[in-house]
Amino acid sequence: MSMVRFESDYLEGALPEILAALEKTNYEQTPGYGADVYCAEAAELIREKCAAPEAAVHFLIGGTQANFIVICAALRPHQGVIAPTEGHISVHEAGSVEATGHKVIELASPDGKLTAGQVRECAAAHWNDPNRLQMTQPGMVYISQPTEGGLIYSLAELEAISAACREYGMYLFVDGARLGVSLVCPGADVTLADLARLTDAFYIGGTKLGALLGEAVVILNKDLDRDFRYIMKQRGGILAKGRLLGVQFAELMRDGLYERTAKREVDLAWKLRRAFEEKGWPLASDSPTNQQFPIVPDADLAKLAEKYSFSEWGRYDEGRRIVRFCTSWATKESDVDALIADIRAL
Repeated sequence: MSMVRFESDYLEGALPEILAALEKTNYEQTPGYGADVYCAEAAELIREKCAAPEAAVHFLIGGTQANFIVICAALRPHQGVIAPTEGHISVHEAGSVEATGHKVIELASPDGKLTAGQVRECAAAHWNDPNRLQMTQPGMVYISQPTEGGLIYSLAELEAISAACREYGMYLFVDGARLGVSLVCPGADVTLADLARLTDAFYIGGTKLGALLGEAVVILNKDLDRDFRYIMKQRGGILAKGRLLGVQFAELMRDGLYERTAKREVDLAWKLRRAFEEKGWPLASDSPTNQQFPIVPDADLAKLAEKYSFSEWGRYDEGRRIVRFCTSWATKESDVDALIADIRAL
Protein backbone atom coordinates (compact mmCIF):
# COMPACT_ATOMS: atom_id res chain seq x y z
CA MET A 1 0.00 0.00 0.00
CA SER A 2 1.42 3.40 -0.98
CA MET A 3 1.84 6.18 1.55
CA VAL A 4 -0.84 8.87 1.65
CA ARG A 5 0.99 12.16 1.86
CA PHE A 6 -0.07 15.21 3.87
CA GLU A 7 3.33 16.83 4.49
CA SER A 8 2.94 19.69 2.01
CA ASP A 9 0.86 21.23 -0.77
CA TYR A 10 3.25 20.84 -3.71
CA LEU A 11 3.47 17.05 -3.93
CA GLU A 12 1.40 16.59 -7.09
CA GLY A 13 1.59 17.93 -10.64
CA ALA A 14 -0.93 20.53 -11.74
CA LEU A 15 -4.64 21.21 -12.06
CA PRO A 16 -6.27 19.49 -15.07
CA GLU A 17 -7.34 22.90 -16.40
CA ILE A 18 -3.71 24.04 -16.46
CA LEU A 19 -2.47 20.87 -18.13
CA ALA A 20 -5.20 21.20 -20.75
CA ALA A 21 -4.24 24.84 -21.41
CA LEU A 22 -0.57 23.92 -21.74
CA GLU A 23 -1.39 21.10 -24.14
CA LYS A 24 -3.72 23.30 -26.19
CA THR A 25 -1.05 25.96 -26.66
CA ASN A 26 1.89 23.57 -26.92
CA TYR A 27 2.60 24.00 -30.64
CA GLU A 28 2.00 27.75 -30.75
CA GLN A 29 5.01 29.91 -31.49
CA THR A 30 5.34 32.93 -29.20
CA PRO A 31 8.09 35.42 -28.33
CA GLY A 32 10.33 34.36 -25.45
CA TYR A 33 11.19 35.77 -22.04
CA GLY A 34 7.63 36.64 -21.08
CA ALA A 35 6.94 38.92 -24.05
CA ASP A 36 3.99 36.80 -25.20
CA VAL A 37 0.22 37.21 -25.30
CA TYR A 38 -0.37 34.77 -22.44
CA CYS A 39 1.85 36.62 -19.96
CA ALA A 40 0.16 39.84 -21.05
CA GLU A 41 -3.29 38.33 -20.54
CA ALA A 42 -2.39 36.89 -17.14
CA ALA A 43 -0.89 40.19 -16.01
CA GLU A 44 -4.04 42.06 -17.03
CA LEU A 45 -6.28 39.58 -15.20
CA ILE A 46 -4.16 40.02 -12.08
CA ARG A 47 -4.32 43.81 -12.33
CA GLU A 48 -8.11 43.57 -12.60
CA LYS A 49 -8.36 41.32 -9.53
CA CYS A 50 -6.12 43.72 -7.60
CA ALA A 51 -8.00 46.81 -8.77
CA ALA A 52 -4.54 48.14 -9.64
CA PRO A 53 -4.43 49.08 -13.33
CA GLU A 54 -0.92 50.55 -13.05
CA ALA A 55 0.66 47.58 -11.26
CA ALA A 56 3.65 45.84 -12.81
CA VAL A 57 3.37 42.04 -12.90
CA HIS A 58 6.38 39.76 -13.32
CA PHE A 59 6.32 35.96 -13.47
CA LEU A 60 9.01 34.00 -11.66
CA ILE A 61 9.60 30.32 -11.12
CA GLY A 62 9.50 29.78 -7.34
CA GLY A 63 8.99 31.43 -3.98
CA THR A 64 12.60 31.57 -2.80
CA GLN A 65 13.59 33.13 -6.11
CA ALA A 66 10.75 35.66 -5.90
CA ASN A 67 11.78 36.62 -2.38
CA PHE A 68 15.46 37.24 -2.96
CA ILE A 69 14.96 38.97 -6.31
CA VAL A 70 12.37 41.42 -4.96
CA ILE A 71 14.50 42.14 -1.88
CA CYS A 72 17.68 42.47 -3.92
CA ALA A 73 15.97 44.83 -6.37
CA ALA A 74 14.51 47.02 -3.63
CA LEU A 75 17.42 47.54 -1.25
CA ARG A 76 20.58 49.61 -1.44
CA PRO A 77 23.86 47.84 -0.51
CA HIS A 78 23.79 49.12 3.09
CA GLN A 79 20.19 48.11 3.77
CA GLY A 80 18.57 45.03 5.28
CA VAL A 81 15.10 43.57 5.53
CA ILE A 82 13.09 43.15 8.76
CA ALA A 83 11.47 39.71 9.05
CA PRO A 84 10.05 37.42 11.74
CA THR A 85 12.51 34.92 13.19
CA GLU A 86 10.23 32.18 11.85
CA GLY A 87 9.92 33.80 8.42
CA HIS A 88 10.72 31.79 5.31
CA ILE A 89 13.64 34.04 4.35
CA SER A 90 14.98 33.70 7.90
CA VAL A 91 14.90 29.90 8.08
CA HIS A 92 14.16 27.99 4.88
CA GLU A 93 15.99 29.72 2.04
CA ALA A 94 19.62 28.74 2.71
CA GLY A 95 20.67 32.34 3.25
CA SER A 96 19.60 33.38 -0.25
CA VAL A 97 18.84 36.96 0.81
CA GLU A 98 22.19 37.26 2.58
CA ALA A 99 23.85 35.84 -0.53
CA THR A 100 22.65 38.93 -2.42
CA GLY A 101 24.42 41.09 0.16
CA HIS A 102 21.49 42.06 2.38
CA LYS A 103 21.10 41.21 6.05
CA VAL A 104 17.85 39.73 7.36
CA ILE A 105 17.04 41.65 10.54
CA GLU A 106 15.12 39.05 12.53
CA LEU A 107 12.50 40.01 15.12
CA ALA A 108 11.22 37.38 17.54
CA SER A 109 7.49 36.82 17.69
CA PRO A 110 5.57 34.27 19.78
CA ASP A 111 3.18 33.46 16.93
CA GLY A 112 5.34 34.18 13.88
CA LYS A 113 3.56 37.44 13.05
CA LEU A 114 5.16 40.88 13.15
CA THR A 115 3.31 43.81 14.69
CA ALA A 116 3.39 47.46 13.74
CA GLY A 117 4.83 48.16 17.19
CA GLN A 118 7.78 45.86 16.51
CA VAL A 119 8.40 47.48 13.15
CA ARG A 120 8.38 50.97 14.65
CA GLU A 121 10.58 49.94 17.55
CA CYS A 122 13.18 48.37 15.26
CA ALA A 123 13.25 51.32 12.88
CA ALA A 124 13.32 53.89 15.67
CA ALA A 125 16.17 52.05 17.41
CA HIS A 126 18.23 52.41 14.25
CA TRP A 127 17.46 56.05 13.49
CA ASN A 128 17.89 57.14 17.11
CA ASP A 129 21.27 55.43 17.49
CA PRO A 130 24.16 57.90 17.21
CA ASN A 131 26.28 55.08 15.75
CA ARG A 132 23.73 54.13 13.08
CA LEU A 133 26.14 54.79 10.21
CA GLN A 134 28.03 51.69 11.32
CA MET A 135 24.90 49.51 11.25
CA THR A 136 22.59 47.91 8.71
CA GLN A 137 19.78 50.28 7.83
CA PRO A 138 16.30 48.69 7.77
CA GLY A 139 14.91 49.35 4.30
CA MET A 140 12.09 46.83 3.98
CA VAL A 141 9.65 44.79 6.04
CA TYR A 142 8.92 41.22 4.92
CA ILE A 143 5.88 39.26 6.12
CA SER A 144 4.07 36.16 4.84
CA GLN A 145 0.33 35.87 4.25
CA PRO A 146 -0.33 33.32 5.65
CA THR A 147 2.61 32.79 8.00
CA GLU A 148 4.71 29.66 8.30
CA GLY A 149 2.38 28.58 11.08
CA GLY A 150 -0.74 29.14 8.99
CA LEU A 151 -1.86 32.36 10.68
CA ILE A 152 -3.23 35.29 8.72
CA TYR A 153 -2.82 39.03 9.13
CA SER A 154 -6.09 40.90 9.55
CA LEU A 155 -6.80 44.01 7.53
CA ALA A 156 -6.28 46.15 10.64
CA GLU A 157 -2.89 44.53 11.31
CA LEU A 158 -1.80 44.97 7.71
CA GLU A 159 -2.91 48.60 7.66
CA ALA A 160 -0.94 49.27 10.86
CA ILE A 161 2.24 47.64 9.50
CA SER A 162 1.87 49.53 6.23
CA ALA A 163 1.55 52.82 8.13
CA ALA A 164 4.67 52.02 10.17
CA CYS A 165 6.62 51.31 6.98
CA ARG A 166 5.49 54.59 5.43
CA GLU A 167 6.43 56.46 8.60
CA TYR A 168 10.02 55.21 8.39
CA GLY A 169 10.42 55.13 4.62
CA MET A 170 10.59 51.34 4.29
CA TYR A 171 9.13 49.08 1.62
CA LEU A 172 6.48 46.54 2.63
CA PHE A 173 6.77 43.19 0.84
CA VAL A 174 4.33 40.29 1.35
CA ASP A 175 5.31 36.70 0.59
CA GLY A 176 2.21 35.12 -0.93
CA ALA A 177 3.36 31.56 -1.57
CA ARG A 178 0.04 30.38 -0.06
CA LEU A 179 -1.80 33.66 -0.58
CA GLY A 180 -4.88 32.00 -2.07
CA VAL A 181 -5.85 30.21 1.14
CA SER A 182 -5.52 33.45 3.13
CA LEU A 183 -8.12 35.06 0.87
CA VAL A 184 -10.84 32.43 1.41
CA CYS A 185 -10.27 30.93 4.87
CA PRO A 186 -12.52 31.62 7.89
CA GLY A 187 -11.85 35.06 9.34
CA ALA A 188 -10.16 36.40 6.20
CA ASP A 189 -10.76 40.09 5.58
CA VAL A 190 -7.76 41.04 3.40
CA THR A 191 -8.36 41.12 -0.35
CA LEU A 192 -6.02 41.38 -3.31
CA ALA A 193 -7.12 45.00 -3.66
CA ASP A 194 -6.13 45.62 -0.03
CA LEU A 195 -2.69 44.16 -0.66
CA ALA A 196 -2.30 46.34 -3.74
CA ARG A 197 -3.28 49.40 -1.71
CA LEU A 198 -1.12 48.73 1.35
CA THR A 199 2.08 47.11 0.07
CA ASP A 200 4.90 48.03 -2.28
CA ALA A 201 5.09 44.50 -3.64
CA PHE A 202 3.58 41.07 -3.02
CA TYR A 203 3.31 37.86 -4.94
CA ILE A 204 0.54 35.45 -5.82
CA GLY A 205 1.74 31.90 -5.36
CA GLY A 206 1.01 29.33 -8.03
CA THR A 207 3.32 26.45 -7.07
CA LYS A 208 1.30 25.65 -3.92
CA LEU A 209 -2.07 26.28 -5.52
CA GLY A 210 -2.29 24.00 -8.51
CA ALA A 211 0.30 25.33 -10.95
CA LEU A 212 3.20 23.20 -12.11
CA LEU A 213 5.41 26.06 -10.99
CA GLY A 214 5.36 29.81 -10.85
CA GLU A 215 4.78 32.92 -8.74
CA ALA A 216 3.33 36.22 -9.95
CA VAL A 217 5.11 39.22 -8.42
CA VAL A 218 2.91 42.31 -8.27
CA ILE A 219 4.81 45.58 -7.86
CA LEU A 220 2.87 48.69 -6.90
CA ASN A 221 5.77 51.04 -6.21
CA LYS A 222 7.22 52.37 -9.44
CA ASP A 223 10.59 53.05 -7.77
CA LEU A 224 10.88 49.36 -6.92
CA ASP A 225 9.94 48.35 -10.45
CA ARG A 226 12.67 50.45 -12.03
CA ASP A 227 15.20 48.10 -13.66
CA PHE A 228 13.45 45.11 -12.02
CA ARG A 229 13.72 42.95 -15.13
CA TYR A 230 17.44 43.61 -15.37
CA ILE A 231 17.80 42.16 -11.87
CA MET A 232 15.44 39.31 -12.69
CA LYS A 233 17.70 38.38 -15.60
CA GLN A 234 20.89 38.80 -13.62
CA ARG A 235 19.55 36.52 -10.88
CA GLY A 236 18.27 33.81 -13.23
CA GLY A 237 14.62 34.73 -12.85
CA ILE A 238 13.55 35.21 -16.47
CA LEU A 239 12.37 32.00 -18.08
CA ALA A 240 13.15 31.72 -21.81
CA LYS A 241 9.84 29.90 -22.32
CA GLY A 242 8.09 32.51 -20.20
CA ARG A 243 4.76 31.76 -21.81
CA LEU A 244 4.62 28.56 -19.72
CA LEU A 245 4.06 30.79 -16.68
CA GLY A 246 1.65 33.09 -18.49
CA VAL A 247 -0.55 30.22 -19.67
CA GLN A 248 -0.79 28.85 -16.14
CA PHE A 249 -1.59 32.14 -14.43
CA ALA A 250 -4.10 33.15 -17.08
CA GLU A 251 -5.90 29.88 -16.37
CA LEU A 252 -5.70 30.30 -12.57
CA MET A 253 -7.02 33.86 -12.69
CA ARG A 254 -9.89 33.05 -15.05
CA ASP A 255 -13.40 32.14 -13.87
CA GLY A 256 -12.52 31.91 -10.16
CA LEU A 257 -10.29 28.82 -10.48
CA TYR A 258 -7.69 30.20 -8.05
CA GLU A 259 -10.25 30.93 -5.36
CA ARG A 260 -12.15 27.66 -5.81
CA THR A 261 -8.95 25.67 -5.56
CA ALA A 262 -7.92 27.48 -2.38
CA LYS A 263 -11.37 27.05 -0.84
CA ARG A 264 -11.29 23.31 -1.42
CA GLU A 265 -7.88 23.03 0.26
CA VAL A 266 -9.14 24.96 3.28
CA ASP A 267 -12.38 22.98 3.56
CA LEU A 268 -10.51 19.67 3.67
CA ALA A 269 -8.03 21.02 6.21
CA TRP A 270 -10.87 22.11 8.47
CA LYS A 271 -12.36 18.65 8.20
CA LEU A 272 -9.06 17.34 9.60
CA ARG A 273 -8.95 20.08 12.22
CA ARG A 274 -12.34 19.06 13.59
CA ALA A 275 -11.14 15.45 13.83
CA PHE A 276 -8.03 16.54 15.76
CA GLU A 277 -10.15 18.54 18.18
CA GLU A 278 -12.64 15.70 18.55
CA LYS A 279 -9.73 13.40 19.44
CA GLY A 280 -8.58 15.85 22.11
CA TRP A 281 -5.37 16.83 20.35
CA PRO A 282 -4.59 20.51 21.00
CA LEU A 283 -3.53 22.72 18.12
CA ALA A 284 -0.15 24.42 18.33
CA SER A 285 -1.37 27.14 15.97
CA ASP A 286 -4.89 28.45 15.50
CA SER A 287 -4.47 28.21 11.75
CA PRO A 288 -7.58 28.83 9.63
CA THR A 289 -5.74 27.77 6.46
CA ASN A 290 -4.80 24.53 4.70
CA GLN A 291 -2.04 23.87 7.26
CA GLN A 292 -3.04 22.31 10.60
CA PHE A 293 -0.69 21.72 13.52
CA PRO A 294 -1.96 19.17 16.06
CA ILE A 295 0.01 18.18 19.15
CA VAL A 296 0.01 14.38 18.99
CA PRO A 297 1.19 11.67 21.41
CA ASP A 298 4.28 9.85 20.14
CA ALA A 299 2.55 6.47 20.20
CA ASP A 300 -0.30 7.72 18.02
CA LEU A 301 2.13 9.33 15.58
CA ALA A 302 4.03 6.08 15.21
CA LYS A 303 0.83 4.30 14.20
CA LEU A 304 -0.27 7.02 11.80
CA ALA A 305 3.19 7.08 10.19
CA GLU A 306 2.64 3.52 8.96
CA LYS A 307 0.12 4.83 6.42
CA TYR A 308 0.44 8.62 6.29
CA SER A 309 3.23 11.16 5.91
CA PHE A 310 3.24 14.54 7.64
CA SER A 311 5.81 17.17 8.59
CA GLU A 312 7.60 17.11 11.94
CA TRP A 313 7.37 20.58 13.47
CA GLY A 314 9.15 19.97 16.78
CA ARG A 315 8.77 18.37 20.19
CA TYR A 316 6.07 19.84 22.41
CA ASP A 317 6.82 17.93 25.60
CA GLU A 318 8.16 14.58 26.79
CA GLY A 319 5.45 12.48 25.17
CA ARG A 320 4.05 14.65 22.38
CA ARG A 321 5.19 16.29 19.16
CA ILE A 322 3.85 19.07 16.95
CA VAL A 323 3.24 17.93 13.38
CA ARG A 324 1.81 19.58 10.30
CA PHE A 325 -0.89 18.13 8.10
CA CYS A 326 -1.29 20.03 4.85
CA THR A 327 -3.94 19.71 2.16
CA SER A 328 -3.45 20.53 -1.51
CA TRP A 329 -5.45 21.10 -4.69
CA ALA A 330 -5.23 17.35 -5.35
CA THR A 331 -5.97 15.98 -1.87
CA LYS A 332 -8.65 13.30 -2.15
CA GLU A 333 -11.56 13.65 0.25
CA SER A 334 -11.55 9.85 0.55
CA ASP A 335 -7.97 10.04 1.88
CA VAL A 336 -9.01 12.67 4.41
CA ASP A 337 -11.92 10.47 5.49
CA ALA A 338 -9.61 7.44 5.83
CA LEU A 339 -7.19 9.44 7.98
CA ILE A 340 -10.04 10.65 10.18
CA ALA A 341 -11.28 7.07 10.61
CA ASP A 342 -7.79 5.92 11.61
CA ILE A 343 -7.47 8.80 14.10
CA ARG A 344 -10.78 7.85 15.70
CA ALA A 345 -9.63 4.23 15.93
CA LEU A 346 -6.48 5.07 17.92
